[in-house]
Amino acid sequence: MISQTAEYALRAMVCLAQQPDQAQTTQQIAEQTRVRPAYLSKVLQALGRAGLVQAQRGIHGGFELVRSPDQVSILEVINAVDPFKRIQTCPLGIPSHGNSLCALHRKIDNAMGQIEEAFGSTSLQQLLDEDLPSPPLCPVRIGSDKRP
Repeated sequence: MISQTAEYALRAMVCLAQQPDQAQTTQQIAEQTRVRPAYLSKVLQALGRAGLVQAQRGIHGGFELVRSPDQVSILEVINAVDPFKRIQTCPLGIPSHGNSLCALHRKIDNAMGQIEEAFGSTSLQQLLDEDLPSPPLCPVRIGSDKRP
């Protein structure tokens, strides 16, 4: 659905949104999001170029959100690192389809449109406000058919 890079960007932005008034280093964000620091650094740079985060140098430096969490949508974060792509022309390159989509690809594109709309209307703050229980780390024991 979304790329690994977009997933990492969302993790980093949620991490920063949890403490919007406090800059966090790449290492701190990496530890909380379980993303390799070297890769996370590239993701944070892309988020910075998109105007979503800013870096502060110095002893209390690090990254912080440019806008409040309620003003940043999931879609903005995804588009900053790996733009959400809709189907414009036949993915199979069938000449007779031209610029029209067949029923299958039109249905897929409509579903993608609904997802794009949902991502665009969901802010980081809304993610933070949701109080969902965490899934168990390992629901099935290795070497066993029984649940814990």
